[in-house]
Amino acid sequence: MLLQFSCSNYKSIKEKVIFSAVASKDDQYEERLIPIDKIRVLRTALIYGANGSGKSNFLDSIGFMQSLVRNSINQQPGQGIFQAPHKLADTNMPSEFSIQFVRHGLRYAYGFSIVNNAVKDEYLYYFPKGKQVKIFEREGIDITPGDKYKKGKPFELSLTVLKENRLFLSCAANYSRLKEVEDAFLFFSEDIVVYNREINNWTEYSVKLMQENEQIRRLFVHMLQEFKTGIKDIRVKIEPVSTGDVAANVPPQIKQLLPAEGLHKVDAKVVYDRFETDLFTEESDGIRKLFELLCPIIDILIKGKILICDELESNLHETLVSKIVELFQSVRVDMPAQMIFSTHDTSLLNKDLFRRDQIWLTEMKDDRATDLYSLVELKNVRKTENLERGYINGKYGAIPMMNPDFVKAVADSI
Repeated sequence: MLLQFSCSNYKSIKEKVIFSAVASKDDQYEERLIPIDKIRVLRTALIYGANGSGKSNFLDSIGFMQSLVRNSINQQPGQGIFQAPHKLADTNMPSEFSIQFVRHGLRYAYGFSIVNNAVKDEYLYYFPKGKQVKIFEREGIDITPGDKYKKGKPFELSLTVLKENRLFLSCAANYSRLKEVEDAFLFFSEDIVVYNREINNWTEYSVKLMQENEQIRRLFVHMLQEFKTGIKDIRVKIEPVSTGDVAANVPPQIKQLLPAEGLHKVDAKVVYDRFETDLFTEESDGIRKLFELLCPIIDILIKGKILICDELESNLHETLVSKIVELFQSVRVDMPAQMIFSTHDTSLLNKDLFRRDQIWLTEMKDDRATDLYSLVELKNVRKTENLERGYINGKYGAIPMMNPDFVKAVADSI
């Protein structure tokens, strides 16, 4: 589970912002929290803010950290690490990312900073019996290992592939046999799932999940029935297609783009009472969106992963979104999933659905930098108040500040 994430000097984020999934002292909906050691962890959190305030940039920063950990060992000599610093930041200001998480019951803290397209520093700690223990620390390309990761063959092999444009965690995970190093890496490669509707298309992945896992297919059909879609069943099939005939009829430069694993024909039929439809050519955007999202969400819930999602409500009815939130807040106590998402849907600001420490807001400050804060940090926000009305009326900030005569001014100029 994700406990805390912070970053600075990334896109619209200049000074450090901190997100926490550790519950406050509020005792509301205590049964929805997950106790870990002496802390209580939230399963869901949502982020509100005006367009351009930095909601998407904050969620993207988590994806950036994940991607760099997973892939930085593949960075080639002379290839600088991609940076997206704040436009008004000093050129020597580092971009910093840090995270605390729990995997297999053990808490970790990991972080790094980047400056001039190279790693400036990096660290990894873990907390057996609540005590912080160093696995490694880094300055430039100098590594200081902890006692459990003393110099030896695995450590020396990791150093041979370390470069200023590579994270040491990414290098060490490929050569070290230390379980804590491997688990820290696997948290990024397996446990975090980042969904961006403009980049990801999970429809074919959903079909693959349903073909390989009958439990997921049955759960998906059951959810569609509970959502009153009228759908009775789903029939899916993925078949390999020979690339020989295809490749024979295309130019050489196109052949190079064909996937090495071959092509596949994906077929999905949606079965209703008296007819069936083809998912890809005959179904509505709303039904296709359910196909795209629900199967991966079921997989995330079953495996206890963390979903990071920008604008979850896109093409989904608000009632469906609230039901998805309820699922994350109520299933798998032994291996709970988490969901952190941004939204514009103010109907979700319901005191019966969220605690105040689950509601986060982004606001663009006067220096054109994103500020991130939780509703629980604000004074005079009562447990019983109408949160939707308070947000719409501007009590909590994070809404567009517009000229009250906006409509008249624009109308008069047309």
